[in-house]
Amino acid sequence: MVSTSDLQQLATSLQGKLYFDDLHKTLYATDASVYRMKPVAVAIPETKLDIQTLIHFVAQHQISLTPRTAGTSLAGQTVGTGIIVDVSKYFTKIIGYNTTEKTVTVQPGVVRDELNLFLKPYGVFFGPITSTSNRCMIGGMVGNNSSGTTSIRYGVTRDKIVSITAFLSDGSEVVFSELTSAEFLQKTKGNSLENQIYRSVYEELSNKAIQDEIKNEFPKPEIHRRNTGYAVDVLLKSELFGGTEPTINLGKLLCGSEGTLAFTTEVTLKVDDLPPPHNIMVVAHYDNIQESLESVVVAMKHHLYTCEMIDDVILECTKTNREQSKNRFFLVGEPKAIMMFELAAHSVEEVERQAEALITDLEKNNFGYASVKIYGDDINKVVDLRKAGLGLLGSIVGDDKAADSIEDTAVELSDLPNYIADFTAMMERYGQKAIYYAHAGAGELHLRPELNLKKKEDLVLFRTIATEVAHLVKKYRGSLSGEHGDGIVRGEFIPFMIGEKNYELLKRLKKAFDPYSVMNMGKIVDTPKMDENHRVISGRKEPNIKTFQDFSDSLGIVRAAEKCNGSGDCRKLPSAGGAMCPSYRATRNEKETTRARANALREYLTYSEKENKFDSEELYKVFELCVSCKACASECPSNVDVATLKAEFLYQYQKANGFTKRNKIFANNAKLNQLGSKFPTITNFVSNHPLMKKNMGIAPERNVPKLAKQTFRKWLAKNAKTPHNSKGELYLFVDEFTNFYDVQIGIDAYELLLSLGYIVKTIEHPESGRSYLSKGFLEEAKEIANKNVSIFKDIISENTPLIGLEPSAILTFRDEYIRLANDKKAAEELAKNVFTIEEFFKNKIELNEITSEAFSTEKREIKIHGHCHQKSLSSVEATFAMLNLPENTIVTIYNSGCCGMAGSFGYEKEHYEISMQMGEDTLFPKIRKTDSTTSISAAGTSCRHQIYDGTKREAQHPVSILRSSLK
Repeated sequence: MVSTSDLQQLATSLQGKLYFDDLHKTLYATDASVYRMKPVAVAIPETKLDIQTLIHFVAQHQISLTPRTAGTSLAGQTVGTGIIVDVSKYFTKIIGYNTTEKTVTVQPGVVRDELNLFLKPYGVFFGPITSTSNRCMIGGMVGNNSSGTTSIRYGVTRDKIVSITAFLSDGSEVVFSELTSAEFLQKTKGNSLENQIYRSVYEELSNKAIQDEIKNEFPKPEIHRRNTGYAVDVLLKSELFGGTEPTINLGKLLCGSEGTLAFTTEVTLKVDDLPPPHNIMVVAHYDNIQESLESVVVAMKHHLYTCEMIDDVILECTKTNREQSKNRFFLVGEPKAIMMFELAAHSVEEVERQAEALITDLEKNNFGYASVKIYGDDINKVVDLRKAGLGLLGSIVGDDKAADSIEDTAVELSDLPNYIADFTAMMERYGQKAIYYAHAGAGELHLRPELNLKKKEDLVLFRTIATEVAHLVKKYRGSLSGEHGDGIVRGEFIPFMIGEKNYELLKRLKKAFDPYSVMNMGKIVDTPKMDENHRVISGRKEPNIKTFQDFSDSLGIVRAAEKCNGSGDCRKLPSAGGAMCPSYRATRNEKETTRARANALREYLTYSEKENKFDSEELYKVFELCVSCKACASECPSNVDVATLKAEFLYQYQKANGFTKRNKIFANNAKLNQLGSKFPTITNFVSNHPLMKKNMGIAPERNVPKLAKQTFRKWLAKNAKTPHNSKGELYLFVDEFTNFYDVQIGIDAYELLLSLGYIVKTIEHPESGRSYLSKGFLEEAKEIANKNVSIFKDIISENTPLIGLEPSAILTFRDEYIRLANDKKAAEELAKNVFTIEEFFKNKIELNEITSEAFSTEKREIKIHGHCHQKSLSSVEATFAMLNLPENTIVTIYNSGCCGMAGSFGYEKEHYEISMQMGEDTLFPKIRKTDSTTSISAAGTSCRHQIYDGTKREAQHPVSILRSSLK
């Protein structure tokens, strides 16, 4: 047993962090698998010495140490009851690239795509591309022997291993690298643990009977993607053990060992020349899955770079995902399956010839009903849709989920059609419709049954199907794990898959490497049962959680949180684009991910014994740095909308603990501004006084936005006009930000629309409720939602839309109001005709109602920073279309993430530094590099203030920029 005092003492001896509070143990109890094991503690080591100290500690206390990077493991490799060691924050250095050898040395926390950004100027790249490549890390890829979409061309991670630096279970540091037979034999001499390991490997694999057993029982050598057990069959290629290769590298044994043999701290990898520059993706459409698989044997004769499959279940999920619905553009009809065949060449003519030859071959063999050629950036969109596959499966509403019990099987390519036919017949016997996707060209399909693991009978089926699939894979002498590893879900089947004698060999090798039994125990050997330790307790009583908002679209808030399957898309870095998740990008802490917030909410709502299950300090901590940017609502493939979950949490938590004075003031901002606008000069002086800011908990570095001398409504009352020739009419939503602060923007919008021939109407209506929503004042927000829906429902139509200037305000009609309004049907109908002003312009430009003739031809350059709500719920492309209207205008959209202000968040004293760090991640550096003559467009009032505070550059609303271009 490890006591609290033991852990406290350990924490003081580490340069990094050690957490043993309930929140961190909860967050690291799960990964992307179905399993849940609460660890004793979570360590975030900063140095190699920290790792050494941790190894000695677990050996002394007889507990296990589990290495972890991004935590995207699908088989339960990165959960355990000992200490989880997360190297993703500090072990992130690319140590160096050797141009002569074409090798690169990295620490295990380097993200795969970040590595390739580093390598690109050298004309090389690290080949294996997993669907998680924008957040998965090299350490995890080595632990799993990852493959991904390119293995048919560039091989798997094990093929790239040059050397691995690691700590053994006695704390000694060793380097496993390429050795001649003589060098290997020299390593067997001596008494160190390293010597003992080499001696054990040599003694075991020199035995002819053991060699024969491995050759007879391991997967076919033609199956390149195989991770069943330890890769002892690879070592038999050495001339030491009767093979033909003159060298041997035990680093290849560590690759795929899931951290059970040693703790990796550095990896040297071989890299490949970049693929040819010209590529085409041929997407073939099929009426049934079997036909699609039979076509692969033909297609693979065409030297493909990728060969990936998606079935209709995943394609259906893309329809309801805001981000991936945009990537369905290439689909013809409603296929039961599609195949993505990518070709590449050094000339356009050659790749076109290859594509036509492939299509001709498919047609000649009557495969598919349509083949579509995809070019350029559109290829990336199709690839993104494929990569989102796992996350998309999490968006399925209800308790029936695509369970990973048989996901990772691989067979020889020629066996694939028959294997899948047998598999489909088996599933039909159990009344199951499985999900099929992924690496068809490598003989590996990801297969998932739809099961409700909350039901005991489905948990039985979980095991039954897994067992039968193991027998089916054995029939074809395939690999039960092609790339995701054994972990917990497949570990207990290893003795059957490779034979008991080989399994005993693996146990002896594990003992040789890890005599102290500390390295990720319970994986590969001596694993727990695959139907134990699930994150969902089978047969449990579903918690009945009453919420203020309507979560019926997810069948309740618990199921909304359960959509998160742990795939970790929220851990992508700024270079990957998008905005999710700003606080994680700033801190690199798991606690600040969308995944952490969903997992924590699921955990405490499910297991808390409090009457108000939201009344939790742990939940408050995990939600504190969520800026409600809404990026997760679109970028998370599983549609986990943490901003909505946070609003509900804050409301329920504050009901129990009270609303703070500052939150009351921020929430009631519009009402207070109504009073303050009577004497704006005095109000502005008082609100910016240092004592007032200190009393309010506002960062002294911030300037509180100043009220305008007159409100926009007062200006309208004096200046309302009607155009001479009307193109139509619209209602302008006078949001609280435009009315009190950004009056000139309101004027610019009114004058611009008027000059273009539109009748601009306004009526009395409440504020948007955005401030109430951001602080969890849901009762007040609901009242406003009901009033606004009631006011506008009968006057807003397709011909008279409602247009807004501040994205966060107008988009409440399309988002939060639908959860809050009593008249849900009216709210949904109203939302169809509510637009940001940029969307309105884009629509009218496409109808040719607004043309460039009304604008000057003066040359101008504009950079766009999109508001987060705009990116998630609308489109920054609409701003691009609007600002591109005048001729001779050069418009670019920044890949800028979140600005970091997020309403009141950036003004709060305790959040100032992290708010500025969010801005520094991508936005501020880009603006500083922007020429001073270039206009910066930002639709959000918070964004404009943050841009000024961070760069001293004045950003303008796109409406103001466009108005200034009028003739």
